[in-house]
Amino acid sequence: MTVRVVLVDDQPLIRSALRILIVDSGDLTTVGEAGTGDEAVAVVSQTRPDVVVMDIRMPGMDGIEATRRVMAGPDAPRVLILTTFDDDEYVYAALRAGASGFLVKDTGLDEILSAIRVIAAGEGLMAPRATRLLIEQFVRGPQSAPPPVPSRSADIITEREREVLTLIGQGKANSEIASELWISVATAKAHVGRLLTKLDARDRVQLVIIAYEMGLVSTSR
Repeated sequence: MTVRVVLVDDQPLIRSALRILIVDSGDLTTVGEAGTGDEAVAVVSQTRPDVVVMDIRMPGMDGIEATRRVMAGPDAPRVLILTTFDDDEYVYAALRAGASGFLVKDTGLDEILSAIRVIAAGEGLMAPRATRLLIEQFVRGPQSAPPPVPSRSADIITEREREVLTLIGQGKANSEIASELWISVATAKAHVGRLLTKLDARDRVQLVIIAYEMGLVSTSR
């Protein structure tokens, strides 16, 4: 199955380089491009891609607001944010707007293609460990954090699912969760799937955020 991609960046050279690699990939295809957030929302609406590669800083509407609007539409795609190291606060806001992960802009182009595949498959790119560190930074500093998203109640999940969600928030992979809880990897994966459904989360990145918002993971060192 070919993954349909929209490229959003205000630098034409970056879009061009990614487009060339995507053409040669065999399993990815570019169905649209945009240089601004406004254009991105329109192109996504017209093309219905599987993944949007979104620059976070653009003239006019930025990547955060564009992500929020894209995710509000029907059949929302997954969003991969491209950013720089000093954009942590913006990345956190983008994740809460619905993005599935992020990469810094100096990441190799081949790695970006791999990231597109990971996100298209339903995984959160930077979950668990790198995203956990980012989330800890801003949960611990509420004055710099964006407004909270609607909260989820822990009452809708079982005690075992609560344990799994806590471990996800701590940065554990499925194999580590299985080992810690003395269950099979397949069972751990099944629990993660049920958490995604019950908590209306798109991927593992959002489960990490939810674990912190529910207070299941401490931000203390």
